[in-house]
Amino acid sequence: MAETTQTQLILGSTSVYRRALLQRLRLPFAVVAPDIDESPQPGELPAAIATRLALAKAQAVAQRYPSHIVIGSDQVADLNGEALGKPGTHARAVAQLRQMSGQTVVFQTAVTVVCLATDFCQQSLAAVKVRFRTLSADEIEGYLLAETPYDCAGSAKSEGLGIALLESIENDDPSALVGLPLIRTSRMLRAAGLAVPPLHPVACEHSQ
Repeated sequence: MAETTQTQLILGSTSVYRRALLQRLRLPFAVVAPDIDESPQPGELPAAIATRLALAKAQAVAQRYPSHIVIGSDQVADLNGEALGKPGTHARAVAQLRQMSGQTVVFQTAVTVVCLATDFCQQSLAAVKVRFRTLSADEIEGYLLAETPYDCAGSAKSEGLGIALLESIENDDPSALVGLPLIRTSRMLRAAGLAVPPLHPVACEHSQ
């Protein structure tokens, strides 16, 4: 708990991508793993999965640190109503990219900000429409070998070589596709009482 006493803000996530995104705001923050079951519920749509898990992550960490402001976020790729999560393996990543080839995929990125001490809770969902090019087997294999994006929803690492797989991106919160919609997050953090941008910017965080 020593690290978290130095800051008001906690990122409830183990994602290196979300950590890097939050660092852009120059706020001091701690990182705490939410340790929740991320399995989808029967018949649950992608947007609902992302929204429920973002809230669950924030609440799980907030229960341990009730006086802190906690961010929870989750992303699910939506292919015609089918949820595509993190592939985990090469074979599953190949299958996902074959499915998405030539298709429009909506990346549903949810964010929740919670502070139990002030009874604060806000949620938002950023939907990013991504059009994939028609991909050859060699392109898929080369991309996966170069990026190994097995911890990315839908195997799409758009901040890296994955951008070369795409025809277009439509959204109103550019960082949402990487995993944390910073425009929405900044708005909610201001509502929770933090100055964003900060009056005295820093670039630090602590893992827990």
